[in-house]
Amino acid sequence: MSAPTPTGGSEAEPMIRLEGLQKRFPGQAEPAVDDLSLDVPEGEIAVLVGPSGCGKTTTLKLINRLIEPTAGRIVIAGEDVTHADPDSLRRRIGYVIQQVGLFPHMTIAENIATVPQMLGWKGIDARVDELLELVGMEPATYRGRYPRELSGGQSQRVGVARALAADPPVLLMDEPFGAIDPITRERLQDEFLRLQGEVRKTIVFVTHDIDEAIKMGDRIALLRIGGRLAQYDRPQRLLIDPADAFVAEFIGGGARVKGLRLVTVDDVELTEWPTARPGDEAARVLALLRESDRGHALLLDPEGRPRSWLSREELGRNGRPLEGLGETVGTTVEVDDTLHQALDALLASGAGAAAVVDPSGRYRGVVDLATLAAAVAAMAVNGHRPAGAEAEAANSERDPAAGS
Repeated sequence: MSAPTPTGGSEAEPMIRLEGLQKRFPGQAEPAVDDLSLDVPEGEIAVLVGPSGCGKTTTLKLINRLIEPTAGRIVIAGEDVTHADPDSLRRRIGYVIQQVGLFPHMTIAENIATVPQMLGWKGIDARVDELLELVGMEPATYRGRYPRELSGGQSQRVGVARALAADPPVLLMDEPFGAIDPITRERLQDEFLRLQGEVRKTIVFVTHDIDEAIKMGDRIALLRIGGRLAQYDRPQRLLIDPADAFVAEFIGGGARVKGLRLVTVDDVELTEWPTARPGDEAARVLALLRESDRGHALLLDPEGRPRSWLSREELGRNGRPLEGLGETVGTTVEVDDTLHQALDALLASGAGAAAVVDPSGRYRGVVDLATLAAAVAAMAVNGHRPAGAEAEAANSERDPAAGS
């Protein structure tokens, strides 16, 4: 039987295919990984997530042949590498771990150059500089430093640069941001997703955090204890349509709110909202409000940037200029922000809406509760299992333990 591919997956040959992968360690009654089959299409991030002891890191080590499988096959770029030379295989695979693993006696440049030097590359210095710039570190500043001189976030960036040094098609990442403070972690996640948009590597990413999995993954493989696949799907489907009670419990409450992280403001139709300019008459703006049935109007400055929310009560007081009225617009939302970020801005606004702006700060529209409700409804439709024969095919390839 072919390895299961989530609905919406590519029909092309996957970059990584695991077929019936199993690992039993001596002296253990139960396998660490049991009959694991899944496909990872080229250029996508597949996240392995699940409770402690579910075989996430073991699976990563099996792919990299740091440990040998008891049974099953590992296929990379169409080649069965289950019994290939491990050293040659690892030079084709980038590997990033939580502890980074930089060589302390080597400079940053020497760390990044390790694999290209082993492969006998030319132009390594230029490659090091290119990679440092790619991960947002000035080469002149950092190439001569040592790992002890770096912060945790900087070390992780160097770890990613080293993993990319030989331009491998596959990247394995074992909780790469797990030991970093939450603020730096989020910044590194965002930076890595930006980087992935440029390099388009095929990545298997391990985390224990379902929120990180949702943010980082094109696909998520949720594993049970013993390395058994519970569900492998797009994040939207995992949230909207969990395969069974175990999956639903692991995801936790607020699945639809978590799903707002997967939709950007640019993906939805913005809500029309009454707007005003500083020179407008209060009576005219109040009339617009009554026609729209909104509780507030949005005052824009002469350049079209959101300034304040004007309530009906304030507009009803005659003789006052609009410039001095209303609650100042605090946080605005840009079109490439997620709806989760828009929800945060909405809750901070007394108007029950978040003003959306373009990169220059000019008003584009509004996200309100109706916008979010429509997005959640659309996600439920788009993330639902397909109907008819396609659904039967997709469900038949799910692991029987997944409850399908």
